[in-house]
Amino acid sequence: MRPTPRYAFLEYDGMLAFAHRGGDRNAPENTMAAFADAAAQGYVYMETDVHASRDGEVFAFHDDSLLRMTGDDIAISALDAADVDAIRIAGDHAIPRLADVLEAFPACRFNIDAKAWPVVKPLADLVRRLNDDARLNIAAFNDARVSKVCRLVGRPLSHVAGVTESARFHLAAWMGLNARFSAGCLQLPFSRNGVSFVSAPIVAHAHKLGLQVHVWTVNDESTMHELVDMGVDGIMTDDCALLKSVLIARNMWA
Repeated sequence: MRPTPRYAFLEYDGMLAFAHRGGDRNAPENTMAAFADAAAQGYVYMETDVHASRDGEVFAFHDDSLLRMTGDDIAISALDAADVDAIRIAGDHAIPRLADVLEAFPACRFNIDAKAWPVVKPLADLVRRLNDDARLNIAAFNDARVSKVCRLVGRPLSHVAGVTESARFHLAAWMGLNARFSAGCLQLPFSRNGVSFVSAPIVAHAHKLGLQVHVWTVNDESTMHELVDMGVDGIMTDDCALLKSVLIARNMWA
């Protein structure tokens, strides 16, 4: 049974289906076209990543370097926003500013992964200025980055448990202990390097502690069904059409 959501972002009927980086099957990841495709399929929840330009503009982009997406081995943090605006990915796709993405899809909620320290203050400034917290969930592998964004925003904000807090949760689950968390959810890989991070007992213990469990990044139909059977609360995927079809079949597509 899903725990009572701690934050408005997590309040939703059915499974929280996340379009990971907007999905990448029909458009390049983290582009306006990717988010538009996911929204057209009916996705409410989007996952994205953010870096800041040298002059403090927040962009939706995953990697530390542009190398994989454009062939240029340079970081967004080394460029001014105007320079980033001029870059094109896979033909004619711009790297979007996060503010523009949020404005373009007002009915969608965004799980925002702060990928590096330079983006922390610009992201917090943007969140504080928008004052639309129910649409936003702050994530990062680094717990300190998550905490700093929330602290700078200065009001209760939906956020995930980072790597250290997730490890503390797994220890508590292994020992059968109660523990307190300010986060509203865990966001875990299904497995990594042969180690499973998600199981029915893990999900049950998370729910006992009031935490939702979201799993990334799942592009396999059988794994999607397995996670639904475990009782997870959310699944992130690159293959939006596949996850939607699975959830429709399980009567969990809201």
